[in-house]
This record gives sequence, C-alpha cells and structure tokens, in this order.
Amino acid sequence: MATARVTGLFRLVTQLLLIFAVWFATDWFARVIASPIPGSVIGLGVVLALLLCGVLHTDTIRRGAEWLLAEMLLFFIPPCIAVVQFGALFKAEGLQLIAVIALGTLIVMAGTALVVDIVFRWEHRRRIRAKSRRRQLAGALQ
Repeated sequence: MATARVTGLFRLVTQLLLIFAVWFATDWFARVIASPIPGSVIGLGVVLALLLCGVLHTDTIRRGAEWLLAEMLLFFIPPCIAVVQFGALFKAEGLQLIAVIALGTLIVMAGTALVVDIVFRWEHRRRIRAKSRRRQLAGALQ
C-alpha cells in the first residue's frame, strides 16, 4: 500500500517535472528569439506535436496534467490579491477594466469551447474509423 503511494507520488512528480521542463525550454526559446508568442503557448504546441507524432504518450503526462488542472484555482489567488493594490486605478477606470476582462473572458471561453468541440468531433470520427477497421479486419479473418 505504501509502496503504491510512493510510486504514484514519484510518477506525479516526474510528470510535473517533464511538463515544467517543456515550459522552461520553450519559455527560454521564446525569449532568445524575442517571439511575440509566449513560451507557454509554444510549449503547448510542442506537447501537442509530440503527442500527435507519437513521441510522447498521453499516459506520460496524464497524471501531472490532471493535477495541474485540479489545482488551477490556486494559481489565481496571487493575482487576485495583487489587484487590491490598485484601488485608485479601479476607481478611475473600473468600468473599462471590467468590460475588457468580461470581453476577454468571453472570447477565451468561446475559443476554448470551439477548440474542444473540434477536437471532440475529430476524436469521435477517429474512434469510429478505428472500430470500422477492426470490424473489417475481423470480417476478413473469418
């Protein structure tokens, strides 16, 4: 029981280190080439490319990615606390800031929904094709 917990913890830490290594490498690369695209976005593209090419398997980073997503709320606490320091700015331009935040949030949510929908449809078609191929192969073998 304790061995399984230690193994699971080791796997989680290893996966987090892998994710952080990709992030650090791509962030460094973005700074070196003075890219207008943030290193984290380039890192997402690199991880996606590695996953699509089969170099990286989803199980290699699944646990670490799930942990990061589960604890994502914690990453928003420091910026929320820092907002308190800018009271005068919010009094002067609060409505504009709220409008920009609301519009930005809506655009991000719509973009995320669109990408999730496209990926879900692509994944669904891929599974259907795989099932069809297996049935054809099973029919050919009989």
